[in-house]
Amino acid sequence: MSTKESEIHAGRSSVYDGPGSGFGSKENGELLTLADGVFDVLVTIDKNIKYQQSMTGRSISILIIRAKTNDLSDIQLRIPDALAALASIQPGQIVEVG
Repeated sequence: MSTKESEIHAGRSSVYDGPGSGFGSKENGELLTLADGVFDVLVTIDKNIKYQQSMTGRSISILIIRAKTNDLSDIQLRIPDALAALASIQPGQIVEVG
């Protein structure tokens, strides 16, 4: 997917996938460190990230989308919940939807 295809503008938000942000080959800990201060929220389907990463002192937040499967069609069903969570998520917070 090209950067142009991976960038989505939703209201005042810009959304990038890993490769589109330049962080495509990074693992969770390194990704969070690089993205902290650059992005407000990391959106993921990784349900275990909350157990693997410390958010202490971070300004970035994590939004975990819990879908039935990792198929895009199942994830898309959770988008309304994700958008609602994005409206109130606070720095350093981990929020799960779905």
